[in-house]
Amino acid sequence: MRHAPYSTIALFDGIEPEDIDAMLPCLGARERSFAKGEMILRTGDTTGDVGIVLAGGVNITVNYAWGSTEIFVHVEPSQMFGEAYAITGGKLLVDAVAAEESTVLFLRANKLMATCGHACPHHVRTIQNLIRIAALKNAALSRRMMHTAPKTIRERALSYLAEQEMEHGSRSFTIPFSREEMANYLSVDRSALSNELSKMQRDGLIRFRKNRFELL
Repeated sequence: MRHAPYSTIALFDGIEPEDIDAMLPCLGARERSFAKGEMILRTGDTTGDVGIVLAGGVNITVNYAWGSTEIFVHVEPSQMFGEAYAITGGKLLVDAVAAEESTVLFLRANKLMATCGHACPHHVRTIQNLIRIAALKNAALSRRMMHTAPKTIRERALSYLAEQEMEHGSRSFTIPFSREEMANYLSVDRSALSNELSKMQRDGLIRFRKNRFELL
């Protein structure tokens, strides 16, 4: 399966393509292809690998004790997954499943975190990029926790929409989610969310059409 060049991967930001190629063997790099629905990482297992999606997509799913499964996040090409578990050595609390036919680049976490004897600047840059990516993910998780903390659907929706207003610098904006995805993100029922958004529009709080919103 064809995929974008390694230079488009955020982990390798600021590193020349020839330096990336030179680093890959030192990082224990290897590519694997997965069929749609194939399990990549399984809950309860441990892994020493950081995964980077090269083509296709990977769903990180949570399996709840009462039997339901929820997609926690969708990982797109050039994005990374599994790094927290690979670095800490903890057991996985989630599954990683190929959302479609996909290709994943695996890197050994211990080799990624430790610079080689030459302490080459591009390896140091990779570690800096890894820290930045982890910080961005932590910030995104904190935002989701903030939006799902309120008890009512209206409060959760307004919390999320207010953040989008601030991010776009405008009261009118397009969100990156479908209605189903927005419901999953806010951990609410899709029909209940749609009903509440309609009520909010009738109450003069918002205007919306599909994923285009305006706060009034």
